[in-house]
Amino acid sequence: MLEYRISDWDDAYANGVNIARGDRWPEAWVKPAEAFRGALHSNGRAKLDITYGERPRNRMDLFLPDSSAKGLVVFVHGGFWLQTDKSVWSHLAAGAVASGYAVAMPSYTLCPEVRIAEIVTEVAAAIGEAARIVEGPLMLTGHSAGGHLASRMVTATSPLAPHVQQRVRNVVSISGLHDLRPLLSTAMNERLAINEAEAIAESPALLRPMPNARITCWAGSSERSEFLRQNALLANIWTGLGATTATVVEPDKHHFNVLDGLADPTHALVRTLLSE
Repeated sequence: MLEYRISDWDDAYANGVNIARGDRWPEAWVKPAEAFRGALHSNGRAKLDITYGERPRNRMDLFLPDSSAKGLVVFVHGGFWLQTDKSVWSHLAAGAVASGYAVAMPSYTLCPEVRIAEIVTEVAAAIGEAARIVEGPLMLTGHSAGGHLASRMVTATSPLAPHVQQRVRNVVSISGLHDLRPLLSTAMNERLAINEAEAIAESPALLRPMPNARITCWAGSSERSEFLRQNALLANIWTGLGATTATVVEPDKHHFNVLDGLADPTHALVRTLLSE
């Protein structure tokens, strides 16, 4: 019998310090994101800082393909609900844009200024505004905390308007955090201020999926064990609740470079996200 117990929850969710040269991120994404954003903006295919709410960070960028969009992808950034913004991730729209889809990337207000429940509401507002601008099927994806926010949109208590819910074709949660309760035991919760009630109300793994939910939980094989557990958890539970689910563990990828596939229209991550 092999017993397992986590005694250091901060280390369990620490990514950079457990990856060789992990301190390169998120800075390593800044220049590629800037270059992609600038290139599309220069030829009129980027609409930047679209307002979707009243708070300063309620802004999103929208990247457009070179012909009429086949549909809309929304990417929700990570950072444990505490850091980064839309500008860091722009280049990750490249795969879907090259495949003919528009891609929206919102920023949102960070903790501790707001609670996670308020971030959920903001992200829903961003998706609603993007869906108003771009017609067609809607695909949602996000990384880490963004994976939580993307999957939260297709729960039975989704804050998305019903007509927007009906357009969601697929969700891919990348290294997503689907059960918030373990984070109550981390030092970062001094800023997140998650309590038990909020963790239960906002954890996709503790909620039922909305009807016809379809989700792929995607992680890298070199992730921290907690991220691998969280990745398997949601797909496992939601399968038992009637959703269409899949779990992918991509070989030789860690918490940061697992996102690389989003920039490549031929990569399985993009093909999964856009699949019909």
